[in-house]
Amino acid sequence: MRQQQVDIQTNDGVCKTWVVKPEKIGAWPGVVFYMDGFGIRPAMLEMANHIAKEGYVVLLPDLYYRFGSYGPLVPKEVLKGDFRATVGPMMATTDNHKAANDTAALLSYLDTRDDVAGDKVGTVGFCMGGGMALTAAGFYPDRVAAAVSFHGGNLATDLPTSPHLLAPKIKAEVYVAGADKDHGYPPEMAKRLEDALTKAGVRHKCEVYEGKLHGWMKPDMPVYDAQAAERGWREFFALYSRNLK
Repeated sequence: MRQQQVDIQTNDGVCKTWVVKPEKIGAWPGVVFYMDGFGIRPAMLEMANHIAKEGYVVLLPDLYYRFGSYGPLVPKEVLKGDFRATVGPMMATTDNHKAANDTAALLSYLDTRDDVAGDKVGTVGFCMGGGMALTAAGFYPDRVAAAVSFHGGNLATDLPTSPHLLAPKIKAEVYVAGADKDHGYPPEMAKRLEDALTKAGVRHKCEVYEGKLHGWMKPDMPVYDAQAAERGWREFFALYSRNLK
């Protein structure tokens, strides 16, 4: 895969962004990849490369640009200590709506590239990024054709930034994969989200992966599950193929 770093100007500053695309010359659909709470690190780039090799131009923005320099963090090491003390201040600098506002600049950047095909894009997010991926679909319904959340938390809450509130605006096809051992996505929240998507007429598939823990898709997490991750990627690429290719 070809990989480069670019600086993208947002309303709040400069967002360092990694661009990953196939080696061969051509044009492919664009993808915005929303990171998890541990930020940018080799595992995130590995996953972005996995998407790109299937024929996509992937943007991986560092959404902690408001925080400043950090890491890269090693999740297995951070989790041995006080996770919230390390990551909490970083997560506090962004949220679903801030990330959606950043997405305007990311979409504008994709529009400048001659290796990006069409104006429809996909969004995908992991953990913290899951809600961001769905929120972007609600903020930019005419641009986002496919939106995927893997083990996203707080997807249907009473907060004004809750993604489920945007269901009536979403035109994308949506896939949501949760874990049944995830306190951030309990059964009542899963039902609330799916009810909102169904009522709004959003094409969607919501699943709860049995016996899995929050973070199973990420290869550098202690709870990584290769078999479940393969299942998740199959669902992801099938949805993307239906809507972007």
